[in-house]
Amino acid sequence: MKHFILGATLLFICSISSAQSYLQNEVDQINVGFGFSSWGLPVYIGYDHGVNNDVTFGLEASFRSYSENYGDFKYNHSIIGFSGNGNYHFNRLLEIPSDFDFYAGLNLGFYVWSSPNSYNGKNSSGLSLGAQVGGRYFFSPKAGINLEIGGGNAFSGGKIGLTIKI
Repeated sequence: MKHFILGATLLFICSISSAQSYLQNEVDQINVGFGFSSWGLPVYIGYDHGVNNDVTFGLEASFRSYSENYGDFKYNHSIIGFSGNGNYHFNRLLEIPSDFDFYAGLNLGFYVWSSPNSYNGKNSSGLSLGAQVGGRYFFSPKAGINLEIGGGNAFSGGKIGLTIKI
């Protein structure tokens, strides 16, 4: 129910807002928000840099914690992630209106999985390679909302947040 209310609120904001914004060469963006995962609720902050009008490269850091029942015990875990990504933006190719941004790309990350010493489960730190498809709606020239789905990484369920152009 919370997700429905959040989605409806964001849709309402988008429907009453207008914007004139688009991806530009040398534009930087900060992204913040939360993700969806079977391992807790991740929060993230990211930075994207426009290499040209169609390509961005970015960095991202994330954190999450969660509890797991394993055997007769309850264990608390945390995961810290660092990743880099590259995205192709389809705005010009598909002639998408300037207040929207549609992209897809790949990411490579390293995740540090912290569990108690007494934990005998199979969680471990390591590299991940993933892909993502996402979109943004800019409700002002400098700010927008983003929604992304992906697979193969710690955000396999996706993420939602805010984008600020700097």
